[in-house]
Amino acid sequence: MKSLVVMILLTGLAFTLSAQEKKAPGEHSMTGCLQKGAEPNSYMLDNVEGNGPKSVGVVSSTANLAPHVGHKIEITGVNVPAAEAETDKSVPKAPHYMKLSAIKMISTTCP
Repeated sequence: MKSLVVMILLTGLAFTLSAQEKKAPGEHSMTGCLQKGAEPNSYMLDNVEGNGPKSVGVVSSTANLAPHVGHKIEITGVNVPAAEAETDKSVPKAPHYMKLSAIKMISTTCP
């Protein structure tokens, strides 16, 4: 009986953890090196891993990015159309733009 209760509790815990890791609709993640843009408080992700765009202009972020400049990070967020992103002259030009909802530091150094 105790083993059944433990199994039920572990199953519930696993389900809860997997539900917490799910992203909101339209969100995706990309990993690369955070660089400071030319304008104050502007950032871009460079050396992006994978087959997609190699740089991402950060349109906005709920996270404080300043301490992570020069770090390899994973960003999570939603796409922003180029026409919309490029109306803000402080956003660095890039082939892809994102509004960030979360970041995760991977390494304090970049390749």
